[in-house]
Amino acid sequence: MTQFHSERISVSVMDSMGELEEQVDELLEGKGAEVTLCDVGLDQSKPATLRKNVTYIVCALIFNDKEEVLMVQEAKSECYKQWYLPAGRVEVGESLEEALKREVKEEAGFDCEPVSLLMIQEQGPQWIRFIFMASVTGGSLKTLSGADQESLQACWWDRHSPLSLRGRDILRLIESGLKYRVDPLHPPVRPIDLSCRHVVQRLVLIYTNSKDQVWLLVFRVPFAHLPVASAIRTHVVSWGANMVVQDALPSSYYDHDVSTLGVLSLQHNGRQNGCTDGVCLNTLVKLVPDPPQRDEDGVKLPPPDVEHPPKIENPLYIWHEIQSIELKDKLLLRIKNSTILPMQSLY
Repeated sequence: MTQFHSERISVSVMDSMGELEEQVDELLEGKGAEVTLCDVGLDQSKPATLRKNVTYIVCALIFNDKEEVLMVQEAKSECYKQWYLPAGRVEVGESLEEALKREVKEEAGFDCEPVSLLMIQEQGPQWIRFIFMASVTGGSLKTLSGADQESLQACWWDRHSPLSLRGRDILRLIESGLKYRVDPLHPPVRPIDLSCRHVVQRLVLIYTNSKDQVWLLVFRVPFAHLPVASAIRTHVVSWGANMVVQDALPSSYYDHDVSTLGVLSLQHNGRQNGCTDGVCLNTLVKLVPDPPQRDEDGVKLPPPDVEHPPKIENPLYIWHEIQSIELKDKLLLRIKNSTILPMQSLY
């Protein structure tokens, strides 16, 4: 009876890990998954509420056939007559793409269709900017005759003619957009309509060795799932990965670099203020051993065992070695080629 019970548990664990590998594969393909649990940081965060404790900015990069970029002339007193990309705050009840379309229409006169997120920039969960590549689908260029409180006018800028810019931060964004047009560095990523109460990071956190073995960090309770960490106000959003590693293997934390490589997919709903204003960033994270350290006398310490992941100290977690050869190859390719939507901290 005991032996049968053990075998049944073993099969159950194998089945759940198989399902988990399938979910990782779906995330790599840009899909999402419901957020039903938060494993770390929930006690240090509050539900995301637009206009109260979170601000989301959408920004559009739109080019014409001449590789000129769409710009708008500001009407606000603090930056009057200066030029910037079409951008603005997401309003209560809007999705990110709805906000983008509204801002482009109001500020530049064009109807547009989002193509892909190009980059996500953040200053912690309280301020996140979503930069989209988009294309014109209708409308007409806004002229001075249509000036209003949203903008004075719009133009196509060749990037060489003199233009008084509101901020030079957009020059790097424009350059990234031009590169993406020629050679997309990541597959198209558009927000997935799945609700989330907090700003959270779901981790595909892996460890690899010289033999190209790949291990996945798994949270075990109440069932095997990818760790989910809530963003806390005092740190960048991607700090959630550090909190998970500290929680799972505290003794090894300072011997490793926790590297959030980028965003595989993004989930947001936004229709119910205070209930679905959160976002879930499904991120690919790699745990990398630091170089060998030296003791107080300057003597190099023995190198750590880098062929195996560090020992788990918290029984809530386990390492799972990826069994699917196809999935393992996909993960290794994403790591080596960095074909992932970038997320930048502006702290």
